[in-house]
Amino acid sequence: MTAKKYKVLFLCTGNQARSQMAEALMRSQAEDRFDVHSAGSNPKTSVHPLAVEVLGEIGIDITGAVPKGMLEFIDERFDYVITLCDDARDTCPVFPGHPVSEHWNILDPAAAEGSKDDRLAAFRSARDVIAGRIDRFLESPPEH
Repeated sequence: MTAKKYKVLFLCTGNQARSQMAEALMRSQAEDRFDVHSAGSNPKTSVHPLAVEVLGEIGIDITGAVPKGMLEFIDERFDYVITLCDDARDTCPVFPGHPVSEHWNILDPAAAEGSKDDRLAAFRSARDVIAGRIDRFLESPPEH
């Protein structure tokens, strides 16, 4: 018997950094146990180049990723919807099927200022925090 493949949607505002990193990290860490997507409440036109860079540092390539709007997924059923910022949580639509909702408030690395090294540090920190949350989620997914 094949185990159920759970469907997960990560949401943030721009779908340029946090939710893109979360999608890629979960795909990398969860193997084929989850069908993973990401979107934004107000999607940007491209994925942030520093998100691409810091994932590349750990062997994950998202160079072809494109930001998507959350309304693209409005009619899809998800098992889990995880918001990564307060804006996404506050504007999150109701998805069919009553998915389990979680809120992980992750600082937006795209808002970091300073030198490139300072901004890279913010992206690495967000990546590592998200990776840790995903590890805990995969060890013990919330009841669905």
